[in-house]
Amino acid sequence: MNENEKILIIDDELQIRRLLEITLSASGYKIIQSVNGKEALVDAATHNPSLIILDLGLPDIDGQDILKKLREWFTKPIIILSVRDSEDEIINALDNGANDYLTKPFRSGELLARIRAAIRSIENTSETATLSFESITIDLQSHTVKKNNELLKLTATEFSILSLLAKNRGRVLTHQYILKEIWGHGYSNQTQYLRVFVAQLRKKIEDNPSKPTLLITESGIGYRFAE
Repeated sequence: MNENEKILIIDDELQIRRLLEITLSASGYKIIQSVNGKEALVDAATHNPSLIILDLGLPDIDGQDILKKLREWFTKPIIILSVRDSEDEIINALDNGANDYLTKPFRSGELLARIRAAIRSIENTSETATLSFESITIDLQSHTVKKNNELLKLTATEFSILSLLAKNRGRVLTHQYILKEIWGHGYSNQTQYLRVFVAQLRKKIEDNPSKPTLLITESGIGYRFAE
């Protein structure tokens, strides 16, 4: 059960809120509900939820703007649940700080899995200097990476990309976000540049680079480090 986890639902549709309340309460989560953007900002600050589920089509403030306002101080996971399904909308939300994006109608089992992954990701990466995944160990302090306890030779840039993705494991990072974080704003459109480095990384950390299980491509959007 998840009796210590509070989830804030921000959605103006009563039927969606009821469905989410039933689904999440059955899994042990405590539920807080907001019906508009102004109320949501107050509730997020007052209740300090473990995770926020945010609809983009709010009646008073656009969800993208709420997302940006929340990310000025709220560091826990935010999952977008919206009827908006365009690639630009999804990319903007991820760039604005969303951890994940699901479109309506949604499958309850998938939403619960995404929630568990998002909360687990924050818990596992909080205040830790070493990240371990299958055969890979990443030491954030010494900037070293081992596979099956053997040291890998990574360039500084390769390590920066790998550690950025690993610290956000389970979360899709857009091409633009990664390029900006690693190289700066001037490289935000150099997606081919990023693909070259990811290909190099896969040769070093994946058992089968042509069928990656760690560095996952989200077609047209970016990359995700597998949960």
